[in-house]
Amino acid sequence: MKKQAKKSTGNNVNKTLYDLLLTTDLQNIKKNASQNYNNLEMNLNNDYTCKTIKLKPDYEGEVTATLISSNYNQGNRKSVLYIHGYVDYFFNPHLGEKFNENDFDFYAIDLRKYGRSLLEHQHPNYCKDVEEYFEEISIAIREIQNKSTSIYLLGHSTGGLTASSYMNNGSEKKLISGLILNSPFLDFNQTKLEKSFGYLAARIFSKISIYSKINGALSTAYMQSLHKDFYGEWDFNQNWKPIKGFPTYFKWIVAIAKAHKKLEKSNIKVPILIMHSSDSCKISKFSKEAMSKDIVLNIEDIKRVGLKLGDKVTLSKIDNAQHDIFLSQKSVRDDAFDKMFTWLSKIDLKK
Repeated sequence: MKKQAKKSTGNNVNKTLYDLLLTTDLQNIKKNASQNYNNLEMNLNNDYTCKTIKLKPDYEGEVTATLISSNYNQGNRKSVLYIHGYVDYFFNPHLGEKFNENDFDFYAIDLRKYGRSLLEHQHPNYCKDVEEYFEEISIAIREIQNKSTSIYLLGHSTGGLTASSYMNNGSEKKLISGLILNSPFLDFNQTKLEKSFGYLAARIFSKISIYSKINGALSTAYMQSLHKDFYGEWDFNQNWKPIKGFPTYFKWIVAIAKAHKKLEKSNIKVPILIMHSSDSCKISKFSKEAMSKDIVLNIEDIKRVGLKLGDKVTLSKIDNAQHDIFLSQKSVRDDAFDKMFTWLSKIDLKK
């Protein structure tokens, strides 16, 4: 009996030791993961997972979107969903890296007819109404909500317009805790006369043919300021984000103008951070100004319309920022990240 009692005691000691080692290992894993966040250099191909979302067929046929998630996501914490701009897709892994480092799970979406979601039979970046994108955004939000304590939307340029529109009329807007806008496309960078004439022409041409278009509407200067083969530091798939851009469809122009009009009655309830460059200008050919100014939109339009999106708006000027602030030179984007995460921490304190 003594031997049996001694053996039983030994088993208990071994089990206790095993549990202690297991707990210690798990703590070390979490500690190491936390420490690794400070040294992340995420790779787009290896550190992200893409999931195809099948959507309802539209006027062009089959439609999909793509939900991209960081492999460093942990679940049961705050999350952000990033929405790209026009002639764009998610290609900037450092964005997810920064959110993971700051205790956020990170997700991005390639909207229908953009990037990974562009199908052979589709016209690139085409839409008849900005609210077409609400379907995939709602699906993404519902999926993220199951793994998160709160969700924030982050929209760049046209993605900022789409996100702002969603926060007014989207079906899952109540699941969003805050809205971050990176140089949002809230108005055309034109004079009043140019806008009036352009909208009228776009309506006429789009009624003659729904796929009527204009080539070369966008200057190549901006894309050249980004891509590493020209003057920038970034690499991206030029089949999805061509240097010369895609044709601009008149129906798309009408859709954007209607979305702008609807925002005149905007009443977004959540806190909004609007980030913009310190200066803007219009250039047709690349110059050094492209590296330190918004050469796509007018920052005065962003501020004027942005302040009316809701009653909890914060404007944040980022000195020497390019149109996509988080693709600006490192010191500039680091400043932007600091200001954004400071704002997010203040939002958390007010909850």
